[in-house]
Amino acid sequence: MRGTGVRGGGSRFLYEPFDATAARIEVSERIQEERWTLLERRLNQIEVALDRLERRIWLAVYGAASLILADIAYGLLQITVS
Repeated sequence: MRGTGVRGGGSRFLYEPFDATAARIEVSERIQEERWTLLERRLNQIEVALDRLERRIWLAVYGAASLILADIAYGLLQITVS
């Protein structure tokens, strides 16, 4: 019966030869997809961190500008009162 090419039930691995090259390529593709997913996740985390850093920098800039303006306003008030 095996000579005629008709298979019985069971796993295909019992009847078909194992193709190591195809398995290696499949594993490499899965690894590449997983690495790409992890890289995208890490890039998103870096982007979020940069957005937070940018907000902090602008807050510091606005804080420094407000201190300078308050100092100028205080100086002008001192000149007009004297």
